[in-house]
Amino acid sequence: MKDMSWFREMEDKIPQGEVRTRFAPSPTGYMHVGNLRTALYTYLIARHAGGKFILRIEDTDQVRQVEGAVEVIYKTMAQCHLEHDEGPDVGGPVAPYIQTERRPYYKEYAQLLMERGHAYRCFCEKTESEEDSGDFDRGDDPCRSMSREESDRRAAAGEPYVIRQLIPHEGSTTFHDEIFGDITVENSTLDDQVLIKRDGLPTYNFANVIDDHLMGITHVVRGSEYLSSAPKYNLLYQGFGWEIPKYVHCSPVMRDAHNKMSKRHGDPSYEDLISQGFLTDAVINYVTLLGWSPRGEQAEKEIFTMQELVDCFDIAGISKSPAIFDIEKLKYFNSEYIRAMSPEAFAELAQPYIRSAVKNPAYDAAAIAALLQQRTELLTDIPEKLDFFDSLPDYDRELFVHKKSKSTPESAKQALELMLRRFDALESWDDEGIMNAMLALAQELGVKNSVVMWPVRIAAAGKAVTPGGAVEICRILGREETLRRLKLGLEKLN
Repeated sequence: MKDMSWFREMEDKIPQGEVRTRFAPSPTGYMHVGNLRTALYTYLIARHAGGKFILRIEDTDQVRQVEGAVEVIYKTMAQCHLEHDEGPDVGGPVAPYIQTERRPYYKEYAQLLMERGHAYRCFCEKTESEEDSGDFDRGDDPCRSMSREESDRRAAAGEPYVIRQLIPHEGSTTFHDEIFGDITVENSTLDDQVLIKRDGLPTYNFANVIDDHLMGITHVVRGSEYLSSAPKYNLLYQGFGWEIPKYVHCSPVMRDAHNKMSKRHGDPSYEDLISQGFLTDAVINYVTLLGWSPRGEQAEKEIFTMQELVDCFDIAGISKSPAIFDIEKLKYFNSEYIRAMSPEAFAELAQPYIRSAVKNPAYDAAAIAALLQQRTELLTDIPEKLDFFDSLPDYDRELFVHKKSKSTPESAKQALELMLRRFDALESWDDEGIMNAMLALAQELGVKNSVVMWPVRIAAAGKAVTPGGAVEICRILGREETLRRLKLGLEKLN
């Protein structure tokens, strides 16, 4: 028998008496929406209970690993306010938090599992893809019934092998999921999955059970695609005599009623959404509500701060049904978040988008931002709304005609001629002065205000749709540029 003192030391390190959750991404590139949701639920469960949130990097799949992906994980979690209490960069009582650095542990625990009669060496020639798929008929496997002496002899002789889980032929395994309840499967339907590959590295299914136990994880949050593996996880825990954590299997995020979201099919990752002009806080809020709904007093609420989510998050609110990702609904959330920002915060956020379209430093970016805040759904929409500031677009004189405003070419011509003189003579070039000058003219002419304001805005912007009205646009353009543009408008009408 193995000396158990090392194993007892490992057990003694495990933190007790608190909720502990982990987010365990593979460093394979971007953070897709399903991954982000898993991270959020994992974080919220821990924070709601006053527990610990742990980051673990699962890098045993060296083939799929992408250079720089670990930095992407850190950056995304920081942007999304997912502060971890323990992890590779901050350390903790159960370090290391990177799976390849924990490599010596897995072989020890696989050996212990063999001694307990729940695993065996398999010397059969199988390709790694066959091993990983679990496509293996254990009934035909001679290694399953091989004596331990024979197995030890062949291993000592240097024969390559994998270590497989020994699943009972008879009976059934029942596991409990916090969302789906009790699920029972016949053991005869389970394969003897590979635990340790020929290269000595563990499979995902083995490593995460060992790590979850040794890190004291109390709640395991993952996608419902892992429901089929849960009975084998249970049998591993039971084989070691360990307490089984609470399982929280989340249904998938779907592109539509039939298809899961997939980067391969062009569905956006978190990074894509940010580059498309969405705010991180809006994405977090929306993604949390994909498959979870608040209960009680908060049941009708949609807009939450992170602290509010922490306060009201309840596992019982997670749905069994798949959630459909609706980009239009996310746009609604985004516009709500933009409107709720302070003017100063929005101006700072919008400045690079404004300056990508408005290069002239004479035009105040903060003043332009004030026009946009209540009219912006996506930050990336900003530049196309502002193209008229730097240069007046070539527009058709028909734009001066507007039935609702009762504007005609004749009324527009009259309004521009008269406003040119009044603007030129205006004492102070500000909103009040500009507005009063146009209202006074409309009153003198006995016409609706829009009969004056419509042609002034068209002449100033050359567009029917603008962020802000004639007053704001003229004020930002300045007196000299406004007069120049009104004269160009008159030329069109003449």
